[in-house]
Amino acid sequence: MKSWFMKSSVLLLLMMLIVTGCGGGTGSSAGETDSSASDEKTLTIANATDIESFDIHNNNNTVSEAVLVNMFDYLLKNDGEGKKVPVLATSWEQVGDTTWRFKLRDDVKFHNGDPFTAADVKFTLERAAKDSSLKQNTYYKQIAEVKIVDDYTVDIVTDGADPLLLNRLSRMGSGMLPSKYIEEKGMDAFLQAPVGTGPYIFSSWKKDDRIELIKNEDYFGETPKWDKVVFRAVPEASTRVSELLTGGVDIAAGIPSTDVERIQATEGLSVTKAPIRRVLQLIIRHTEGTATADPKVREAIDLAIDKQAIVDSIAGGAGILTRTSVTPGVFGSDPSLYEQSVYDPERAKQQLQEAGYSNGGPELSLSASSQYKEYAEVVAAMLTDAGFKVNLDVLEASAFSEKMTSKTFGEMFMLGIGNSLNDASNNYNRYFADEAKGETDYNNPEVEELLQAAAQNMNSEEREQQYQQVQQIFAEDRPAVYLFQMEGVYGVGSKANYKPREDEMYFVDEITPNNG
Repeated sequence: MKSWFMKSSVLLLLMMLIVTGCGGGTGSSAGETDSSASDEKTLTIANATDIESFDIHNNNNTVSEAVLVNMFDYLLKNDGEGKKVPVLATSWEQVGDTTWRFKLRDDVKFHNGDPFTAADVKFTLERAAKDSSLKQNTYYKQIAEVKIVDDYTVDIVTDGADPLLLNRLSRMGSGMLPSKYIEEKGMDAFLQAPVGTGPYIFSSWKKDDRIELIKNEDYFGETPKWDKVVFRAVPEASTRVSELLTGGVDIAAGIPSTDVERIQATEGLSVTKAPIRRVLQLIIRHTEGTATADPKVREAIDLAIDKQAIVDSIAGGAGILTRTSVTPGVFGSDPSLYEQSVYDPERAKQQLQEAGYSNGGPELSLSASSQYKEYAEVVAAMLTDAGFKVNLDVLEASAFSEKMTSKTFGEMFMLGIGNSLNDASNNYNRYFADEAKGETDYNNPEVEELLQAAAQNMNSEEREQQYQQVQQIFAEDRPAVYLFQMEGVYGVGSKANYKPREDEMYFVDEITPNNG
């Protein structure tokens, strides 16, 4: 009896200590000596997919970046209107044809207490630039070296002229990593307990379910607005809507058109829409021996799809037709290909006949992530009507990502591609001959020459024309068939004031709590 009493007393004491510890954080407003769960400002956001990992150099999807921007700061960032604003860097200037000098803040600490210095900039950027196995390497291999001038000054040296260095430094892959921590503990330990310099600190991650972040009380910038932020992975759109309606989430991405009216009719809820830089498209193999290696077959695919009907029926009108993946406002866009479509089902059938398919079209595989299931089903039906035999394969997000990484798709896969670089080059890395091997096997010497030249061209007018030439060639070569520029459609609860960004980033402190 005595033993049971002592154990119970110890347990009660531990519980009291835990409750006391949780209640006295520095997040309380002035004059408060106590806080409770009801006072905690928690923001919950539901996306269709989860992040890939906490390795900022080995992620390649927008959701990953949209979440991780809250943990890992850049040297500078985009303000949402095309301007660069300082974050970890206080100033920057070009000091030579291939060298930029950055002055760094001297008052920044990582979440584990380590100071942020020039050594962290060198470690972060050179890791991305030198390790070709990393998914972000293609965006950073132009960096030849990061020279440490002093603890708070670095020179970033590029391999030749780089018109995009500032763009690179304000996107995923440039979030600063803690060099001392990783060198001492190893990358595996870091991935289990990641630390950055950002306004929010890692708390927990249950893969394909949720990530929880908490306020960084020692953040060098403005005090974070939320005590806790939860990013949930909810693949089914209907489930995201249900969670919004019942108060389980505050913001839900990818709201189907069929649910917009119901959400807007619910007290305290609203729907907000905004054009985003994402274009839904079919990536098409040019591999010798495949049916889609024939340009007539690729053209027939393009002609057979009624893109406007897809926008009207599935997207609820939230989309704009396009024959290019470079959306207006992004450097290098070609207005002549925007708001354009070539839908002509009869001509599609004719093209198949000219390609030698007089008794029915070729058999094609079409793969898509579950978030684009409805779109893929309609595209498959339209292609079937034109005479194709379509094998549709809808995969869960993680399986789709693995297949894309291993380049094991068949003739076609559906992908929505965004653009955090705010430059046409972001859309074309996969079409360099070396990058295209195994995925599309696209190899056009004229395109290769244009892309290589544009990558180092410091004359913006010439560079814009080079990317516009590439888009005109793609409109005929069709390494991709573009369906439409997407609009972000978000359901918003009463707790948050939210205005979507064109680049789809969730800079959480741009989402303000509704104190009403």
